Formats: sequence, structure tokens, C-alpha cells
Amino acid sequence: MPPTAGELAGARGGAEAERVFIGAGCNRVVNNVSWGACGLVAFGAQNAVALFSPSRGEIVTTLPGHKAAVNCTLWLPTKKDVLQVRHRETHYLLSGSSDGAIMAWKIGSGKCEWSHALELPAMHKKGVTCLAGRMVSDTVSIFASTSSDGTVVIWEMAVEPTTSCSFKVSCLHSLSVGLKPMVSLSLALLPEQEGCLILAMGGLDHKVHIYCGDQSGKFVKACELKGHSDWIRSLDFSLPVMMGSEKQSLFLVSSSQDKTIRIWKMTSDFVSSSSMEQPRKENIGMASYIEGPLFVVGNASYQVSLESLLVGHEDWVYSVEWQPPTLLLNAGAHQPMSILSASMDKMMMIWRPEKNTGLWINSVTVGELSHSALGFYGGHWEPDGKSILAHGYGGFFHMWRDVGLDSENWQPQVVPSGHFAPVSDLTWSRSGEYLLTVSHDQTAHIFAPWRSHVNPGDVICWREIARPQIHGHDINCVAFIQGTGNHRFVCGADEKVSRVFEATLSFLRTLQEATLLKPDNEDFDDVQVLGANMSALGLSQKPIYTHGGKESPSSTSNDGPDSMETIPDAVPTVFTEPPVEDQLAWHTLWPESHKLYGHGNELFSICCDHAGKLVASSCKAQSAPVAEIWLWEVGTWKAVGCLQSHNLTVTQMEFSSDNAFLLSVSRDRHLSIFSIKKTEEGAQHHLVTKHEAHKRIIWACSWNPFGYEFATGSRDKTVKIWCVQDASSVKLLTTLPQFRDSVTTLSWTGRDRARNAGIIAVGMDNGLIELWSVSGGRAASDCSSDLSALSVACMLRFDPLMCHVSTVHRLRWQKSDSSDEKSALELASCGADHCVRVFAVRDG
Repeated sequence: MPPTAGELAGARGGAEAERVFIGAGCNRVVNNVSWGACGLVAFGAQNAVALFSPSRGEIVTTLPGHKAAVNCTLWLPTKKDVLQVRHRETHYLLSGSSDGAIMAWKIGSGKCEWSHALELPAMHKKGVTCLAGRMVSDTVSIFASTSSDGTVVIWEMAVEPTTSCSFKVSCLHSLSVGLKPMVSLSLALLPEQEGCLILAMGGLDHKVHIYCGDQSGKFVKACELKGHSDWIRSLDFSLPVMMGSEKQSLFLVSSSQDKTIRIWKMTSDFVSSSSMEQPRKENIGMASYIEGPLFVVGNASYQVSLESLLVGHEDWVYSVEWQPPTLLLNAGAHQPMSILSASMDKMMMIWRPEKNTGLWINSVTVGELSHSALGFYGGHWEPDGKSILAHGYGGFFHMWRDVGLDSENWQPQVVPSGHFAPVSDLTWSRSGEYLLTVSHDQTAHIFAPWRSHVNPGDVICWREIARPQIHGHDINCVAFIQGTGNHRFVCGADEKVSRVFEATLSFLRTLQEATLLKPDNEDFDDVQVLGANMSALGLSQKPIYTHGGKESPSSTSNDGPDSMETIPDAVPTVFTEPPVEDQLAWHTLWPESHKLYGHGNELFSICCDHAGKLVASSCKAQSAPVAEIWLWEVGTWKAVGCLQSHNLTVTQMEFSSDNAFLLSVSRDRHLSIFSIKKTEEGAQHHLVTKHEAHKRIIWACSWNPFGYEFATGSRDKTVKIWCVQDASSVKLLTTLPQFRDSVTTLSWTGRDRARNAGIIAVGMDNGLIELWSVSGGRAASDCSSDLSALSVACMLRFDPLMCHVSTVHRLRWQKSDSSDEKSALELASCGADHCVRVFAVRDG
């Protein structure tokens, strides 16, 4: 897939990096998602605005700029501006964040050229909660923003009619709504009144407030609509609708935390200036109360009435949206009478009036099956009305498409997925065919390139193919067990126990479908576990065996009639196409095979040696006894050693390429080298050296795959390269020039063993990534060899558009079997911005 503009990092010395994959979850707030008329979906992923293509099912890019979490997004022109969308190549995106900032972006849809255009003047003192707007002409848009500071601001965006399509945004008016802020907005053009706008706002006072104004931005309050008994969460105006012989009517749909949806109808009638007050005086009886308020704009009066009350959801209704209008042959717009609602009851419903009676009924219901008790924050139509999209409490998307020919048949579609909290660690599988990530959202995900079955050499795109762990604690660290046998990993969370997981038979077969690689026959023959079930408390996962008789009595006894479990059983499945969200959450778990007890605090770091014989783990610590490193023997899973050296938390550990040494770095600013020797009884170990290496916390370390050199990175913004001398001491070889921010992660990969050449990837606290080439120094592992000059140089600084927008937590190079220096390397990264990224690096 060719990278879009800004996705290819500029080269230094011929090196270049290309974005291969982005995985990210959606911020868990209402109004966060916007499906634009350009066909792209925008959503907030921590401090970034992410854009994904529903047709390709993958994230296209992320836009940096915000300094706080993104709460809401809005495309201009909107899906309702069908007359202005025609032949338009430039679209605009607005985003508001929790610190009150609003940013505007421009996209040339033909060339996919992104530019961060401008940051709007700071008008809000607190977080922006909703954006709503409409185009009033081909070049002018009016939009409104609301904030928890109790203000609603009206803005104008004017596009210059030039080839550059540059634009400017100005503040027209600010409305104060009092102590109870508005949380939802909708803006529309009034029928029968040229240039007049109507703004609906709802919030904490349970009322819908109607304001009328013009393009100058001066809005005055027209009326209030009462009826809801809880917060108003969503509002949406339709386009004007011609109802029979009546004049054009405008419909407003509102949803609330009272679990109901109300449809309000506004019908216009021309009045003379002398009789403007007369209707109000005559209709103060019961009929006026039932019909609702009357308001006057210009030479027209508008009667508001309650068209329908929709009751069907069992929890808060967070989102309602009219189906987007379609363009008619006579250059008009047709508004379909269809409403999409999304609720915390895990359901989305499509409401339509019944043909014979005109009563609004629920005609389509779709939903999710998840481990969470909470449901959807929002639902959105595709511009052509053929697909619907939901985003929910788990940070995941759900999309359904109507694939029916004669009747409706809504089927789930593949969408991007990722974590909705900081991604704490990642690791490649033993052979590098897939990527395992863990996060503070208490889940582990497996991403892999899904290859085309038609053209086996082609990678369609990266997909999530399994979710091996769904836990009850934030997961901090993970390590893949190397060596032979079944796929296994060990991870540590905010608990004192490390947990070991083993791949299922259904996963191995799905992996074969995805990668089109033939695994060893022994992998299939030896694996007796078909899948796994989640326990009631969500802390451990129980195996489902290929032969039911092999299940242990203890596990079956928990599922008796007296059990408190109400969770449905998983159905392990071999997927021949990428799984969708419901399948990932329920049917792709791995069983937990062992628990490793020993640490006194929450696990913080874990690693495995290259032979798959030993695992080292550390936990959060404030004293030397707690800061010891535990060694575990793979297979028996017995503790075979406790390594004492550090006084505070050991932040990272790594075994040397020949497993002779274990390197550890700590918050106590020291590095330690331990000599490790695996024996039949367990492991022999002793401390080789301990050295104060940096002036601040050391966050990262990485060994040279070709020798005994290693690098350390620290909060003091430096990276130092060391070597082990005579198996008894360490020597500082060089210090790289100071970086622009704290160094939080390092990863060293080898390129040419003869020249001892390699690449060090450096990740920083600001989210940026740099690549440094290293060559020379010690030529091999032989400690007696002479030292040659070590050569280091910066070979590439990644484009900020490609990088994370918050701290980079981990970088990992994919294991490369190729000795060809020209071949591409894959670098995986994860960070506090909830994103997982994979880059293809070519060093020329």
C-alpha cells in the first residue's frame, strides 16, 4: 500500500521509514467520532486525531497537535451538506479537546494531503464537549462549540476561493448558558427563511433550548422544549421535509439519559407583522400546551409539536442521528425518514415510520456481546446510508453493512481495533510473524499481516487476529517464551503474580490462514487445548480441550447449577477471514497454564532468554529486598534464583545474545550485569558489576545482537553505549549527543556481523523516534579481541506525523533472518497515546 503524504519519513544517508500499521482504540467519550462526507471516519485517540477508512478497514493516519485528550470531532462539509459536497476535493476537520482547545485541519481528498491548518483562539476555559455546524454557502460554514465552562461559541469558517483552498476561522458570538452547561448541539438552516439558522442545545437542565440567528452569528433564544426527565445527550436536525400538502417541516430528534427519544416537528406559517402576537394570545389553552411552543423568525412563525416518543432502549441513549440525505436528479436533497440511535444497553436501533399508520417503530436492531456491562457511546451513518458504525465503552468500533438484496440484512464488518489506554509493552512472536501487545486497558492483543488468499504474496493489511488475555488488572509487561514447542507468553500486571499463557489449536490454525505459512506438524499434534473461557471475576482463563473428557473435574465443577457464572461459553473458531469485534472478545482467548508467585509488589518488567530456558521478572520497589530480580525455569516454572543489586524498581532487563549475561537498569540510576549459567538444577548466577550510569532514572537498555556492547537510555536525555570487559567490568564507549527529551525506550538490531554494524532505535517522552547507526567497537563476543573505534551517527528522525503524540513505551525490531542490508526491517512501537505502530525501515 503506498504511504500517504506525510507518512514517509525523509531520508538521511538513504534511510527511510514507511508506516505499515497503526492500531488505536477510540477515546471513551460521547461525540468523539465523526463520519465525514469524504468517506473517512475521524476519532480521538488520546491526544491525537485518528482517521480511518471504512472501505479498507484500517487507520490511515494520526494527526498530532492537541495537548490533551480529544473529546469531539466534526467534518465540514457535513453529511447533510450534500449540495455543497458535489465535486469538492477539499474537506475540513475540526477537533476539540479536554483543555478547551479547538484545532482545524484540511485534507485534499484527491491526493490525501493533510495539513494542520490552525488552532482556534482560546474561547473555552474548560473541555470542549460538542461541535455542530453546517455550510451556509459553497465557501462559508457556521459552526458552534459547547464546553463544560457553560458557554456556547458561534464560529465562522470562510474558505478563500483559490487553488490552495486556505481558510480562516473567526469567532462571531459567545452565549452564556448558566451553571448547567450544554453537552449537545445541532445546527440547521431554517426552511422558508433565507440565511436564517436555528441552533438546538441540550444539557444538564433536561430541556432542549432553541436559538435562532443569522450568518452574523447573533443568536437569540426562541423557546424551550420540555419533556425529557434527565440530561439531554444528543440532538440532530433533519433537512426540511415536505409532508403531504403541508409546508416544509423541520424535524429535531433528541435523546436523553431517561432512556427515551423524542422527535419534535417544527412547521412554518407566514404571518403579517400586525398579527405576530395574536396567535400566542388566542392559544393559551390546553391545545397550545399539547402542541408545544410557537416562535417567530422574520416573517414566519414556527409551531413546535411532539411528533413521536420512541421507547425501546433499556439504558441511557447517548446518540441519535438522522439518515444522511441523498442528492436528487433535480439538484435537490431528499431526507430519508430514518433515525439511528445508540445506547449504553449495547444496542443500536434504526427507527422508521410505519407505512400505513405513520407510527415510528424500531425496524432494525444490532448490538454487541462484550465482557463489559456498558455499551455504546455513539452511532453514525455512512454518507450513503448503507453502513452504520458504533463506538463503545471498550474503545472498540462495530460496523454493520446492509448486504441484503430484496430485504435488509445487516452484517458485521471488519474495522480497525486497538487499545483504549496506554500500551505498556509489546513483543514479536518467536519467528516474528505476529505482534503481541499489552495495555493498561487490561487486555492483550495479537496483530498480524493478513495475506491475500488470491495473491498469496500480497498483504491486504494488518489485522487483530486474537485477544489472548482479558484481565482484571492493568497489564504492565510481557515476554514471549523463546525456543521450541507451542507459542507461549508470560505477562505481569498490577498484581503480584506473573501468568503464563499458551496458544490454542484454533489460534494456530487461524494464524496459518492469516500468514499462509505452514507450521510444524508437531504444533498441531501436541496442542490439546482448543480455546479458553473467561472466569466470572475476569482474572483467569480456563481451557476448552479438544476432547471433552480431558477436562479436569475441578474446572467442570465450577460450572454447576450453583455457580454464579452467567458468562456464555466461548466457541473456539478457526477464522478464514479477519475476525470482527464480538468474535475477538469471546472466542480467541488463550488458556492460562501457570501462575508464578514470589514478588511482593506489582509486576513491572519481564524478559525471557533467547533459548527459552529462563524468565526474569521484577516488580515495583522502594527498597533493596523488594527490588530483587526473580529467575524462573521455563517448563517447571520454579523459582531458581533471586538476583540482588538494585535499591529501587528495576525498569528493564534483557539477556545478552548468548544468554551469558543479564543486564538490568533501575530507577536507582544504576545498571547491573549478572552472569547467568543454566544448570540441570536450575541456574547459577552472580553479580559481575554494578555501575551508576546516569544522573536520572534509567528507563531503557538493549544489547548488541553481535556482541557484548549494550546501550542505556535515561530521563537525563542521554543514550550511552557500554561494553563488558573481561567478564568483570563495564566500560563506557561513547555517549550520544543529548536528545530533545527523556529517552524512554531503546532497541538494538544487527545488520552486518563482520563490521559489528547495527541500528539503535530511540524512543522519547515526547513521542518521537530516531534511528542511529552503530558500527565498529568490539568486533565479536570474544572479550580478548582488540577494540576498534566505535562509529555512531543519526541516520533518521521520523516525521512527527508518523510518530506517537505521547511517551513511547517500547520499541522492538522484528527478528530478521535476512543478512541482506538492503532488505526492509520492521520496527514496532507502542506508547501512552494508546497506539501501536509498525514501520518498515530501509537503510539504503
